[in-house]
Parts: sequence; C-alpha cells; structure tokens
Amino acid sequence: MGKYPWLDEYLLAKPGVTKDFKEEWGWHRYMIGGKDGQLGKMFAALMRPSAKYDPAYANKNLINLKCDPGLAEILRDNHPEILPGFYSDKRTWNSVDLGGKLPDDLLKQIIDDSYQLVFAKLTKKLQQEIISS
Repeated sequence: MGKYPWLDEYLLAKPGVTKDFKEEWGWHRYMIGGKDGQLGKMFAALMRPSAKYDPAYANKNLINLKCDPGLAEILRDNHPEILPGFYSDKRTWNSVDLGGKLPDDLLKQIIDDSYQLVFAKLTKKLQQEIISS
C-alpha cells in the first residue's frame, strides 16, 4: 500500500494468519487461527473510509492494529499519523494513516505487538497448533 509495499506480505508471513475481504465494510482483514471455515481473531485490517466519516479518517488509507491501552496513548501523542482506532474500541485499537511518515521499523513493531496481543488470547491448544505447523 503506497509507501509500504511490503505490508501485505509482512502481515501474511506471520504464523497462522489468513486474510479475507469484508465487502460490506470494504476491509481487508488479517486474522490469526482461522481454520476449517471458521474465522480467526482479527489483529489487523486495511481500509479506506469514505468522506461520509469523521474527517480525521475520511479518504485515508488506514491500518487498524490492536494495541496495549497505555502504549496506544503514547503512540498517538508522539506520532500524528497514529489515530484512535477507526470503528473500533478506541482504547485498544489504533489506526495508522499509511500516507503519513511513520518509519517502517516502527510500523513493523506495532504490527508485531498487535499480532502478539491477539495470539495470546487464543486457546493454548490453538497456539500450539499454529506454532507447530
């Protein structure tokens, strides 16, 4: 996506990740642990909200990522391209404006953190299946 051509490949390279497109939302969702036709738990979503939404989000290429609530505030305070999560729990999700100037290494770290937070909520059995596959 634009400045981050590696983004889709990076997200899909994580163990146990699947991707789908939620047509009614216009979101590409990245989930951990989906199998046998069941959806996994979402850790990232790519979207472009239209102008009918809050101007802070409208017409921006965004990635929503799960985040520790304390860290979410710090990131938002220090990086103007990190916003409270679009159409998500704004305490535990951030939206990153992919048209901003966030360094690749920081975006990768935020993605990794989101993956780990969601992975930790999976059942121990499912975690073990993902690790051993």
